[in-house]
Amino acid sequence: MAKKNINEMSFLDHLEDLRWLLVRSTIAVIIMAFIAYLFSDYLFDTVVFGPTRPSFFTYVYFCELSHSLGFAESICITEMPFIIQNTEMEGQVNVFIWMCILFGFVLSFPYILWEVWKFISPALYDNEKKNAKIFIFFSSLLFFLGVVFGYFVVIPMSVNFVATFTISPTVLNQFTLDSYIGMVKTSIIASGLFFELPIIIYFLSKLGLVTPNFLRTYRKYAIVLVLIIAAIVTPPDVVSQTIVAIPMLLIYEASIFISVFVAKKEKEKE
Repeated sequence: MAKKNINEMSFLDHLEDLRWLLVRSTIAVIIMAFIAYLFSDYLFDTVVFGPTRPSFFTYVYFCELSHSLGFAESICITEMPFIIQNTEMEGQVNVFIWMCILFGFVLSFPYILWEVWKFISPALYDNEKKNAKIFIFFSSLLFFLGVVFGYFVVIPMSVNFVATFTISPTVLNQFTLDSYIGMVKTSIIASGLFFELPIIIYFLSKLGLVTPNFLRTYRKYAIVLVLIIAAIVTPPDVVSQTIVAIPMLLIYEASIFISVFVAKKEKEKE
């Protein structure tokens, strides 16, 4: 159960370790970004701009779901009444570079977690260090699930909402490339990091900064916040809002369960 004596390392030694963590992580992102570059035609045309087409998987699935629930064509999408245009000379170049970096970050996320684990492991107990593989596996799994949720749920729902929302038929939707890509990046990263909430709660509970009672007390506010987010990013129908809200609420409830588990373990140690 002994900890490594981290006092043997000076503050500058810790900074040096942190610097190399950032260097190695950056190199990993660059390597993965280069791999993304090799498949850039497919990634941009099929993946990035897939949610702008009525044939996208999510739209087709929701249409079939509406038929099975007896809603007829209520949430079927047959057209996307907007265009995406580039208004800056370097716009497409900048988007190309940053999207490759985004793909590189997503693909290298497990390695980045491994680097972070190595950085914090000297402060952990020996039995906690043995859980490195479990930590990396579940953290990576949650992150990728969040990315999938953001891509297949949040992005298409957001695109559908802004594409069909209009204040007057005389106003045409012509979105800039930067605004669309910004929405894609934000949805993917935010969803991926939100799904990391159980892992974050685990460590905060270990440090005593978060308790199960705290999470239960603020559950009602979390539910309201999730419902507001679901209402903003989805069309005004109950099915879409429910599909977005349920996974987010389950993540929060899982975080409470994890906090209870950690609190019980800490009490047993005492």
